[in-house]
Amino acid sequence: MYGQNAAGKGLMAVLILMIVMFVCSAVADGENIYVENEYNYVDESMDISGGIPENVKGGLERIRTAGVLRVATEPYYAPQEFIDPSLTGQAQYVGSDMELAKLIAVRMGVELEVVPMDFTEVLYAVAEGECDLAISGLAFTPARASQVELSKGYYFSQETTGGCIVIRTEDAETIMALEDLAVRKIVAQSGSLQEALAAERITDYEEFRRLSTITEVYQALLDGRADAAVVDFENVDGYIANNPDCGLMVVPGISLSLDKLFMGDRIAGKKGDLPLMYFINGVIDEVLENGQYQKWFDEYETYALCLGL
Repeated sequence: MYGQNAAGKGLMAVLILMIVMFVCSAVADGENIYVENEYNYVDESMDISGGIPENVKGGLERIRTAGVLRVATEPYYAPQEFIDPSLTGQAQYVGSDMELAKLIAVRMGVELEVVPMDFTEVLYAVAEGECDLAISGLAFTPARASQVELSKGYYFSQETTGGCIVIRTEDAETIMALEDLAVRKIVAQSGSLQEALAAERITDYEEFRRLSTITEVYQALLDGRADAAVVDFENVDGYIANNPDCGLMVVPGISLSLDKLFMGDRIAGKKGDLPLMYFINGVIDEVLENGQYQKWFDEYETYALCLGL
């Protein structure tokens, strides 16, 4: 029995040594072991000073071979991406995000092709391989992170980002704090930032349902199928202003601010193509360190105002 145990331990030691040697060999050969973090986005970078590395596969190899970087965007979100009607062709797509796309193409050593489309299609285009990247003011959500690879954040709004708790006015005296939701049914829009905030910050409730649209979220409250909803500040302000007799209100004093880990607009790539996102993060590091993205944003904010956008 002792001999069998010793032999088993010896075999295990050999296997562990082989694994360590394989990993060390991969690193020595210049191959990176690419990973997502626990939130399913990529927050590490590679050295981009020499352009696309020779030993990478996937999207980076395909882009280098094609000589073109295809970027999906909805060009109606000034100052980040919009159309200058005085220009034509690719030149008409302007904005701080488009400048970022141009810089990525330059660092890759390829041409840029901007592919305009509806916002609902940009992630699909990337997931299906029709475009290499989506750069369109994309925020982090768990649903997006499950469908595409997301970069680290590159633009951080100065305005409050997060959510609030909306209830029926008749419950104003009984729902005054997050603790009061312990025996309540809450709802949020599926795939939204507010869904992520609710999942992170509200840990005690009777039921938490995700609904497809914000209209369904409000209707669930109005119908009594939910007791509270986690909604974007600006959205609910507009809803109540347009429906003053709806009987809904925001619970005062509760603000679900967005965790720093989830803040910032991000770039999307095909799920599983981690080397591509490591390269993108290298470019993002550059524009954050030198403040270039904010300069672009400020410049195109003025540009858009001049165009009446």
